[in-house]
Amino acid sequence: MSTLETVHSGHVVIGVDTHKHIHVAAVLDTIGGILATLTVPTDTGGFKQLLAWADSFGKVLAFGIEGTGSYGATLTSFLRRHGHKVVEAGRPDRRQRRMNGKSDTLDAENAARSVLAGFATVIPKTADSSVEMIRQLKIAHDSAVTDRSAAMISMKAMLVHADDTLRRETNRMTPIKLARHLAALRPRNLETPSDSLRHALRSLARRWQHLDSEAQELRASIEALVNRTAPQLLEQFGIGVDTAAEILIVAGDNPERIHSEAAFAKLAGISPVPTGSGMTSGRHRINHGGHRQLNAAIYRTVIVRMRFHEPTIAYVARRTAEGKSKRDIIRCLKRYVIREVYHLIKVNPRTGEIAS
Repeated sequence: MSTLETVHSGHVVIGVDTHKHIHVAAVLDTIGGILATLTVPTDTGGFKQLLAWADSFGKVLAFGIEGTGSYGATLTSFLRRHGHKVVEAGRPDRRQRRMNGKSDTLDAENAARSVLAGFATVIPKTADSSVEMIRQLKIAHDSAVTDRSAAMISMKAMLVHADDTLRRETNRMTPIKLARHLAALRPRNLETPSDSLRHALRSLARRWQHLDSEAQELRASIEALVNRTAPQLLEQFGIGVDTAAEILIVAGDNPERIHSEAAFAKLAGISPVPTGSGMTSGRHRINHGGHRQLNAAIYRTVIVRMRFHEPTIAYVARRTAEGKSKRDIIRCLKRYVIREVYHLIKVNPRTGEIAS
């Protein structure tokens, strides 16, 4: 009775399941299956250990990493600096997870298999230049805007319980004037609910003013970075700083990783999804996936153009005469805008040339 010898090709793919404090890796030979697994800490020493361990099995074709934009960001950057190809492995298939269970080792194995099978092909963002700076500042800006709105809502809700004089003084005030007026209140000692209400309103008003100032400063910084990175975006009708920032954030510091305008449209959730089957061949539905913030930004651009952009107004009139609904026209315009900006994000602002 003979036994089959395990054959190794010498070419391997590494899958990594990332966490905050540890990373779990699995090495998959192209013909020999899973060879070994390893757990390393999430620091430079652990990354060096992982790299040496991976190289000991042969030529590493690629690393498939879950969460290249979160817990795996530093490992992704480390591997790139050492000349290795990194692919975003994505989440494991839910059906497979229900059948086989879940563990860190299984997730690492699934990441390696998805790269080897060709299911995982997404090149991660480099996150090493001005677009990453815009993303970080925009997170802080959006948080400040949200908290500013919450402070104003609280102020107006509490004013309902104020005395007649204060309600009359603040009636029909703009948010800025209201915050300025309430921040200047001089509450008396805390002896009645009216006193505590004035204390609370002054605190909320000063909070609103601080958040408003913070949001304006962050927006100015974002605008400066957008102008430095892609001024050509701001030259287009209906595209402001916020929309341009969302476009750049989705594209990343390495927009060349997006190989076609169709791929960019899919990233934005603007590409139609085929639903044909049997006798229903050729049917499509709306794409509910993609980056929803970018999708909303492109939608706002389309609405602005439909109201103020003469060529777009003429297009809408022509398509309406052809029997298209407003919803269908908006979908067509969103696809046009995403095609337009796809070529703009690949323009080098220094030379004016489109990157290959």
